[in-house]
Amino acid sequence: MKIKSTILGLAALLFTGMVQAQEFKFPTDPVQEAKARELNAAYTDYMGAEQFIEATHPLNWLLVNVPDLNESIYQNGVLIYDAAAKASTDEAQKGIYQDSVIAIYNKRGEIYNNEKEWIENKAYYGYQYYKGNKDKLVGPIADFEKALELNGTINYQLTAAYFDLIYRNYAYHQAYTGEEILAIHDKINKMLDEAAAEGKDVTSQKGTLEQLLVAMELIDCDFIENTMGPKLAADPTNEVLADQIFKYSVQYKCFSSNAFLQALEIKHAKEPSFSTSQVIAMRYMQEDNSDKAEGMWNQALTLAENDTQKADAQMELAKIYAKQGKKSAARTAAKEVANLDPSKTSDIYSMIGGMYMNSTNDCKGGVSMIKDRAIFIAAYNAYQKAGDSKGMAQARSQFPSKEEVFTEGMQVGQTLSTGCWIGETVTLATRD
Repeated sequence: MKIKSTILGLAALLFTGMVQAQEFKFPTDPVQEAKARELNAAYTDYMGAEQFIEATHPLNWLLVNVPDLNESIYQNGVLIYDAAAKASTDEAQKGIYQDSVIAIYNKRGEIYNNEKEWIENKAYYGYQYYKGNKDKLVGPIADFEKALELNGTINYQLTAAYFDLIYRNYAYHQAYTGEEILAIHDKINKMLDEAAAEGKDVTSQKGTLEQLLVAMELIDCDFIENTMGPKLAADPTNEVLADQIFKYSVQYKCFSSNAFLQALEIKHAKEPSFSTSQVIAMRYMQEDNSDKAEGMWNQALTLAENDTQKADAQMELAKIYAKQGKKSAARTAAKEVANLDPSKTSDIYSMIGGMYMNSTNDCKGGVSMIKDRAIFIAAYNAYQKAGDSKGMAQARSQFPSKEEVFTEGMQVGQTLSTGCWIGETVTLATRD
């Protein structure tokens, strides 16, 4: 039976050339030497004719009886037995041929001790043969790991096969913890990133990795918080784990977890940026920790790259100051926002108007009702700058009446000082 294979044909020619340059160790016994030479010629003739099943018979005798004849019997043997497996219609015989491919690699390693040159090829053959066999798939996994040990990496095109074996081993045997799978996943991703930096297209491999990881259903917010989080809490110097938690928290939108916050703090300490300080500050506010939030927003202000970011930081600081009762500081920060980003002017002055409206108890002197109500005129003016008609109406409803102005001997249009923290001069007006 013949198999038409351009690739195998080229490989056969390549190895034939190699054979001519290599030294053969034929047996010293004349009879055995003659037989070895005859069968060596026979299997190479069958191989050249693409009669791979026929080639296995003389080749098998050489592998058993003169295993150190020449390394070419192992190089060619892999091609022959793999092609024979593809050509066989008997499933049991196909399995024997496939097992022979792996056995040939093992024997080659014993005699020539050069695994690093071909171990990942052995691993890939094993993947193709055994990926559906829950009892045998551990073999190619071990070979991929051996390739990583010997060479520090594997061909980027084989990474998806390696992780597919990890996925299957986990599905069949629960062979790994979640953290171990993530470590393998990240190691492979690093190899793919290096390949991409060299100009390789790794889109397919990365896509397969992510699909397999999702299929394992390992990662969710509970896993990040309850499994990964405690490990980071126990070892806060573990930047690799912190990066994993940050990456998966973003991917699975687990922003409310304590693990995410701790990972983000570690990431920010190492590489501070406006975005990381912004998110941390927002988390502190969610936890009602305004002091920490204030410190982080101040840091964000120093890390801002443009006026828009500065305005965002100042706006949050203004809200924090207002919540803390630091009304003057809140107003100062708010006005700075308007200077940095005029589009926020309306929001700013509505905020200031609201602070004025809520300062009745802080600023009430109790001597003159008219002067005490001056803060509502200041609030009206702020709302007017904001274009906030609803706020203006609310503030105006708190102005003094004409009768109250007359009773205190004052006149509409005269100026008044609000005093207190507001410290503005306003023009007396009435609500009626």
